Amino acid sequence: MAPNEHNNIASQPVGRESPALCFVRVLGSPFLRGPGIKCIVSIFTNFFLLQYRAAFFKGRYPVARADHPLDEKIPFTPRKVNIYLDFVAFWVRVIGFLLRHYGRQGLEPAKELIESIGKLYKKAAGVYGVCFSTTNRPFYLARPRFVIIHATDPHLMCIPSLHVMVVIHTYTLFRELIRRLGGEAQFAPQIEEMRKGALDITEAVLYVKQHSVNCIPAAMYAMTCFDSALFTPEEARGFCAELFLNAPSITKTDGDAIRAHILSLYQRFIAEGEKSEKWETPLLDFLFSLPKAK
Repeated sequence: MAPNEHNNIASQPVGRESPALCFVRVLGSPFLRGPGIKCIVSIFTNFFLLQYRAAFFKGRYPVARADHPLDEKIPFTPRKVNIYLDFVAFWVRVIGFLLRHYGRQGLEPAKELIESIGKLYKKAAGVYGVCFSTTNRPFYLARPRFVIIHATDPHLMCIPSLHVMVVIHTYTLFRELIRRLGGEAQFAPQIEEMRKGALDITEAVLYVKQHSVNCIPAAMYAMTCFDSALFTPEEARGFCAELFLNAPSITKTDGDAIRAHILSLYQRFIAEGEKSEKWETPLLDFLFSLPKAK
């Protein structure tokens, strides 16, 4: 391969990877197929099956209302739905990127990412399985993707936000995997691309009213508990500080208040978690302190 051709490939963003092709490559790989299937089973069991069971047997499981007054400061923005729904493709594309640029050397990192996503869903279920949560979500059908959301999502798993957990884990693990592979300098633009993408999706979950500002710090806390080396309190502060910095529809005063609330609640969960035997305790205590959904 000519040097300039290699540079062109190396400069390609992660977003250029095809999620469908990544899926095919995983199922076609004897090394990745097993972990891939286990990951899908974990997602189905710990998210869809668990949530639909609660939706079907209404009243049998506690459901808390996770809304906060600051949610009203974030305008409902339907056009953000495409960013919101990208969270699965967001981590799947990383697999394609690793395999494309590292070949066999990328198999083990790809496997680590796949297995960790499955574990992430299982970890979140530790909260959902005890207390579900919901928010005031507009019934909006003007865009086809919202029709899909309303048809398939009972909206009972808000705290902690799995969307935010997944994208935070993806960008932090991607950075670590690239560092281990010795490509931190070469792929610095892609590392920044993934971090920025995680911020965009985190904002989008609030713009489309799938979550409350209370759900974000809960997810950040869960990620620090999941891997404190990847998502340290310092990393969390930096991540929070960039939310809604470039949001024309949100005033500076409201943006400051939103960021302050997210960071304060995250720090509260961290402090309470240090005194708890189980990581879920601060989140469950918070959920049971909230009004119950009718």
